[in-house]
Amino acid sequence: MRLLALSRYTRLGASSRLRSHQYFPLFERTGWDVTSIPLFSDDYVNNLQSGHRSLSHIWKSYYHRIMAIMRSRKFDLIWIEKECLPWIPAWVELSLLKNGTPYVLDYDDAVFHYYDQHSKGLVRRILGQKHTDLIRNASLVIAGNEYLNTYARQAGAHNVVVIPTAIDLERYPVPKSKAGTTVTLPHVGWIGQRSTAHFLRPLAPLFSELEAQGKGRFSAIGIDTKAFDLPMHSIPWSESTEVASISSLDVGIMPLVDGPFERGKCGYKLIQYMACGIPVIASPVGVNGKIVEQGRNGFLAATDEDWNRALSTLLENPELRKEMGAEGRQIVENEYCIQVTGPRLVQSLAKLV
Repeated sequence: MRLLALSRYTRLGASSRLRSHQYFPLFERTGWDVTSIPLFSDDYVNNLQSGHRSLSHIWKSYYHRIMAIMRSRKFDLIWIEKECLPWIPAWVELSLLKNGTPYVLDYDDAVFHYYDQHSKGLVRRILGQKHTDLIRNASLVIAGNEYLNTYARQAGAHNVVVIPTAIDLERYPVPKSKAGTTVTLPHVGWIGQRSTAHFLRPLAPLFSELEAQGKGRFSAIGIDTKAFDLPMHSIPWSESTEVASISSLDVGIMPLVDGPFERGKCGYKLIQYMACGIPVIASPVGVNGKIVEQGRNGFLAATDEDWNRALSTLLENPELRKEMGAEGRQIVENEYCIQVTGPRLVQSLAKLV
């Protein structure tokens, strides 16, 4: 099969790396010919993380994307990450895609809410039904969780498969036990980007209090904590060091607010923590309630009191951290690794051609 993969970013973009790029070696071993054409370059991603956007870069990227779609007749299948052209009406994309080549849509986020929940009525009128129209014409929709699955089916999808965002076990070796070896304060951490750092703010007073009490220390991987006025240490992110950085933690956290965008998230940071044998604490929002099995691999925390209790419990009990971490690792090996999701994905795509 000749597959054209139209991702949003290169491997530098987390969603693209995890939802498509990490599967390409498997596709190629299956005998497929994969052509990957990301919409945005690494320069754009780096600038985005710095808070800068280049309009000329965006227009140039859109031009190359349009050219790629117009030349897609030679492929057997097109795999699209969410949409071809963000903020462009569905009829434009559908006009470009009507060349006889079936296409697949992959969702790991509730991006449709950027349009149907937009504050401006004009945007809602022009783009509010965009993803509904794209989904109805797709040969397959790949949903990262049940919230996205429900949206796709209600939008009129003909074929939907739920495949969670997953890690590669080859990058995440079986973690070494930490119980009884800690000589410093237990280490609580979070991994993410600027766009989600604000979820940490409500917990900042608790972090300061627990650190002042000598119960633990707190870090954030991937952001400048000073820029967000967070009482946490900053750990730089890179793809080559992220596993080691996460493995340095004793507890992994994922606070969220309960909103439509957040319900569409796939809980990937929880899966990363668990793959490293680390117990987790998360807000009970969306898929978090499925990934975190209360009292088995971590705790769900809805209130400040819940967060205080969960953090204190884990910080004070190294053996409990060890037990929960081992349970989390087992869950990842059973459900949230590409060694499990990859064959399912190959089977789903192969049926389309």
